Amino acid sequence: MTTHSMCSNMLKRHIFLFIFMLSQVNSEEEDKVHTVQYNKDNFLSEIKKKNHFVMFYAPWCGHCQGLEPTWEQLAEMSNKEYHNLKIAKVDCTTDSSLCTEHDVTGYPTLKLFKAGETKGIKFRGTRDLPSLISFLVDQLGTTLEVADVVPSPPEAVNGLIELTEDTFDKHVSTGYHFVKFYAPWCGHCQKLAPTWEELANSLRNSNYVTISKVDCTQHRGVCSQFDIKGYPTLLWIEDGKKVDKYSGQRTHEELKAYVSKMLEKSNDQTNVNTCHSDNTLHTVLSLTGESFKHGIEKGVSFVKFFAPWCGHCKRLAPIWEDLGKKFFTNENVNIIKVDCTLDASKELCNEQEVDGFPTLYLYRDGHKVSEYSGARSLDDLYEFVASYVQPHDEL
Repeated sequence: MTTHSMCSNMLKRHIFLFIFMLSQVNSEEEDKVHTVQYNKDNFLSEIKKKNHFVMFYAPWCGHCQGLEPTWEQLAEMSNKEYHNLKIAKVDCTTDSSLCTEHDVTGYPTLKLFKAGETKGIKFRGTRDLPSLISFLVDQLGTTLEVADVVPSPPEAVNGLIELTEDTFDKHVSTGYHFVKFYAPWCGHCQKLAPTWEELANSLRNSNYVTISKVDCTQHRGVCSQFDIKGYPTLLWIEDGKKVDKYSGQRTHEELKAYVSKMLEKSNDQTNVNTCHSDNTLHTVLSLTGESFKHGIEKGVSFVKFFAPWCGHCKRLAPIWEDLGKKFFTNENVNIIKVDCTLDASKELCNEQEVDGFPTLYLYRDGHKVSEYSGARSLDDLYEFVASYVQPHDEL
């Protein structure tokens, strides 16, 4: 085995754990801590007190969502009173002026602010836990020691997550997961690989499901756990339990339709007797003034501008969600809503000439092309959007 591969294996088995001023504290202290949230009112005063590693993010950003578990793990390790470092974050959709002040042009942007300094040092490496810690060690010159801890959550590559025996159980323990169990030498697996990557990429910004894969030649324990007898095997897993085995055609369209069906089925079961649930499948994208331009820049976007207090808006809300489900499998159509009462959206609604609620505008590739003023039944709304979809786009 080469020195490089030995180091690589060591890195996979261990991650660095920060130890600041260890001799002055009780090593058994286990207070649970989390990322601190700052805004324009407290940011400047707080970063003067100690070193800060800050994530500037947008809630709708897929890469930000992917980084969140790792960022929280870093915060749990570092955000202790006796440490001279805090892990923090700033929401650029609500504090855009603060993000502009710090030259944030993409999400997530990670910057280290040394105590007393207002100019941050931008992190430019890969966003895994060892790389983040290595950066902090280099910049702050702190002591550290190696410790066996829970491996950092896997980072998606274009939406596709590669799971291992160390990361599988924790990753699938909650939520919805579509998992491919495969062997690299398997011809059918090799044929499916680009389609599986395409499926993951098309759902990379989804908050509802993860697309992942497990190499059964490397992680036999996981595959034995689910009694995998052939490759590829595609399983739908909910909250750590196998719910279904996919046996349909392995085209991108069929696989994505299956995901939509399973999510809707799970959503219906979850909400049989509830009015509101944290597990509700929302197939409508919520945008604000900060995220609007990016959210509508590609394909057909049908946007509802509304106010929560508006009676007509309340009646349209469930129909709008159903419309989102209708177009969930079509990556060229976005069903969107914008709350015009939010400070982050008031200027946008004025710019878009929203003078009543709800106002329904259709955009193509970022340009407004039509206002809808017809009946607000699901069928009528669906037909309106369908009339703007290119003939070759799947509905």
